[in-house]
Amino acid sequence: MTVHPTDDPTPQEPIEIRSGTELPARRTDVELVTDDHLTLVGELAEPDGRPARGTIVTLHPLPTAQGFMDSHVLKKAAARLPALADIAVLRFNFRSVSSPRGTSEGTFGDGVSEGFDLRAAVADVVDRGLPTPWLVGWSFGTEVILKHALEHVRAGTIAGVVLLSPPLHRTSDEELAAWAGAGIPVVALVPEHDDFLRPDAAAARFALAPNVRVEPIEGAKHLWVGERYVRIVLDRIAELVVPGSTPLPTHWPA
Repeated sequence: MTVHPTDDPTPQEPIEIRSGTELPARRTDVELVTDDHLTLVGELAEPDGRPARGTIVTLHPLPTAQGFMDSHVLKKAAARLPALADIAVLRFNFRSVSSPRGTSEGTFGDGVSEGFDLRAAVADVVDRGLPTPWLVGWSFGTEVILKHALEHVRAGTIAGVVLLSPPLHRTSDEELAAWAGAGIPVVALVPEHDDFLRPDAAAARFALAPNVRVEPIEGAKHLWVGERYVRIVLDRIAELVVPGSTPLPTHWPA
């Protein structure tokens, strides 16, 4: 559902923000070119008529398990955060991945060659002059961040990291330990009932990088199904990226 001022027959009544609500934003189809000469498809959603106060680059769940740029939490971030928190949201399909936006070139790299994809996304945001981005990875996307994002930390081109449902399947202890001196905020939101890594186990693994803040989310599961959990995630992201922007509204003026 896309919200327009004339859509509601009683414009004096605010509209509840629901699963399919798409709030006003300036949306631009983008193409990212990687260092290994692939073209990736994506979308940039920016606040409509005003500059962004923050930016997130999203990295989606596992492509071989139907993860893509429209995976629901990331799609809802792009649908809501530009309007509700003045946050620009860049989503894109990893190499080989398809969505209604199109198909990114290349073949699945099991988290290795996707480091090129991350580099292209960060470069795009930097080239556009947007505020220094936070990286928001979900599941497989967290593995790509933990494997490859330290080069961007050292370059000063990312401001922080949010890890949603990190499975830590592909991340070695050596890679985790390297984040101990990252010097930027790193927050892991770990569902109480995650299918792959629950809060106690996550705390044990992340002990190698004690600066990573592990935040258990009561009642949640790996896929963050349910508007309650989507709102928890988006509120936490917004508060980290643009402090003072939460709680996010649950209704939008018609």
